[in-house]
Order: sequence, then C-alpha cells, then structure tokens
Amino acid sequence: MGKTIVEKIFSSHSGKDVRAGDIVLAKVDFLMAQDGTAPLVIKSFENIGFDKIFNPDKVVFVIDHNSPSPNEGVSGLHKLMREFAQKYKIEIFEVGEGVCHILVPEKCKVKPGDLVLGADSHTPTYGAINCFASGVGSTDLAIAMATGSLWFKVPETIKIEIKGVIPFGIFGKDIALYIVKNLTAEGAIYKSVEIKGKVIDQLSMDERFTICNLTTEIGAKCGILEFDEKVKQYIENRGIKDYEPVFPDKDAIYEKEVVLDISNLKPQVSKPHEVDNVSDIDEVEGIEINQGFIGTCTNGRVSDFEIAAKILKKKKIKKGVRLICTPGSREIYLECLKRGYIEILIESGACITNPGCGPCVGTHQGIPSDGEVVISTANRNFKGRMGNPNAFIYLASPAVVAASCIEGKIADPRKYL
Repeated sequence: MGKTIVEKIFSSHSGKDVRAGDIVLAKVDFLMAQDGTAPLVIKSFENIGFDKIFNPDKVVFVIDHNSPSPNEGVSGLHKLMREFAQKYKIEIFEVGEGVCHILVPEKCKVKPGDLVLGADSHTPTYGAINCFASGVGSTDLAIAMATGSLWFKVPETIKIEIKGVIPFGIFGKDIALYIVKNLTAEGAIYKSVEIKGKVIDQLSMDERFTICNLTTEIGAKCGILEFDEKVKQYIENRGIKDYEPVFPDKDAIYEKEVVLDISNLKPQVSKPHEVDNVSDIDEVEGIEINQGFIGTCTNGRVSDFEIAAKILKKKKIKKGVRLICTPGSREIYLECLKRGYIEILIESGACITNPGCGPCVGTHQGIPSDGEVVISTANRNFKGRMGNPNAFIYLASPAVVAASCIEGKIADPRKYL
C-alpha cells in the first residue's frame, strides 16, 4: 500500500512507518514567527521555563505585520523580539525586508522534503517547493523551538488535479480562488492537499506559491506540490544543493480526489465577507471601488507587478480611486525598480509602500473608511481584515485590480491584456 507525500515526510521525520491518522513525534527542520505572533511565542517559551533553542540556525523571526512600527506599543514588541533574537542568536528579518512567506523561500530557509512550522496561518505557502509547511499556535512553536520536535496527527490527503487549457487572461490567483470556491472554506480541514496536473506544470513558481497560500482558506493543514524541473531550478538558483524531493506513490490512498477543468474559467473574484464566496468576473463587473491593493504573501511578487505595470502603462488611475502597491520583499522591490515597473505604477497614480504586510492585515497603511469598497490581491476578506469591519473587500488577481483602478469599478482585465 503506497504513501502520500505527507505520509512519507512524517515517516522520515519520526523514524517510523506512519499512515494518515497516526499520532507521531516528528523532528522539525525550520521554524518561523512574525511580529504578530513572536511576542506570544517568547512569552510561552519563558513561562514554560525553556532557556535554550534547539538549533538557532533553524529559527527566524520576521518583523513584517507592523512594519515600520505604527505606535509605541508595537515598538515595545519589536524591541522584545530583537532582544530575544540577540540573546539566543536567532536571525531576525528587520523592518522593510519583506513579508515572512516571501522571505523564507527567497532566503533559502526551506527545501523539498522539509517539515516546516510557522506561527502564521499562511505558512502552507512553502508547499510549492515540495515540503510540509503548516501554521501552528504560538505555544506549539515555542515548544518546537526549544525541543526541535512536536506531536502531530498525520493528516489525510485530498488530491486535486487541475486539467485543461489555461484560458487567456487567467492567472494563478484565478485558479487558486476557483479551488477555494469548489472545496469551500471547510472542505479540507486538517487535511494535506496535493495539487497536481498539466496546468500546474505550466505555472511559474510565483503562481504556485499563490495556489499553496490559498490552501489555508479551505482549512488545509498544508498544500503540497510535486517536485519538478521548475522547483529544482528555483531552489538551486538560490544555492540549495542538498535536498531530497518527495513523490507520492502511484498506489497512495487519498481521502478523496477532485478534478477541476479550467478550460472555460473566467477571471475569479471573491466577494465580501468570505473567501469562498467566489464568482466569475461577470457577476461583479461594474461595482464601484474606492481602493485597490496589490501585494501580500499571495500576490506581491515580481510577476504580479509585471502584470499590473503592463495594464497601467501610459494610463491613469481613475480620479477618486487609490491604488496601494506593496512589494513582497526588498529583493522584489529592487527587481521591480530595475525593470521599470515601479516607475510605471507611480506615473499611473499608485502609492508604493515599503515591503511588509501593513495594508493586508489592517495594522496601518491603507485602512479603508466606513462603506468603502476595496479590490485586493490578498488572501482574506473577512470583516475587519483591512482594519475596518464596515468596509467591503473583494479579492482578485493583480490584473483585475489594475483594470479596476483604471475604470473605478470592478473590471474584466482581458480587454487590457
């Protein structure tokens, strides 16, 4: 009887032959906490009485959610993180370096076959490079940080095959939202999700990260893609040479298998106030907007700004509409500057902010007013997600956001591509 990818990873990290449903103590390869959770991790670590990190090279703190600090209280939390990191010789990514889920793979912190935990719900993003990556609570991360291990229930796996021909004007975000629409917000709770198919083979790494990022929104414990030449090129270009890719066995047992054909897919938009409330662009086209946002760990990469720049080149954002653009990391920001994307966006009327999470989580930078409508490339649109429970957030691809900002209403980007 064959095994899924996640069963193989837990077998190798627990030293046992395990199956879905087994309870195991597994060794971890890498741990991450951001400034919204790291202070709680530190508090748990100290309250339990720990005084040693199992391996400081395998732990990273990231200041991204409130970056730069918007107030005195947050500054105190950042100071706490810096002092703890210095004491235990943990690497810390500082203000302006970028979003945790973009920085971790960008800085070669994870590789195929790894078992990775993050004190952040969208940690499954890293599954695009063929590893188990999952969000955990702050206490769990503190325990793993001290011991190098954590107890797990090995999740069952849902296999999703994406087939068909990718239509014109359809991007990874559209496919991700289509998966969320079909699986629903509760469709994969505590499940591993293996996503494969000829469509996935054609997608860039940027788009694959987007798809794994959105597996959080179907309740998945993790989203994992198979290793292929694109993954190999991505990690080896970043200096990772020692790794062991993991493939599912042909006779692996899945909880269920889902096949989605995207041949006739239209641009997808998630409507307020649930991520799985997804519709074709036709149903929401013409809804007036007040603000657009391009960025986040979902769509803050170079290719995302390339799409937006192509649409906005020599065009202007409609008067009365704001467009906030937030590169996902310093490296991405510099590359977009080099390619001229930032100049194009600024000339169109966009506001460029420092790399970070600000507008997405609503801590500062771009909080909408009561009744305002935002079209965003983020991964969540719950009430209050961007800092105001009385605002309305729609989620879409960078192409939809850019086109909508030109017209001042939700617009089909295909006419601009």
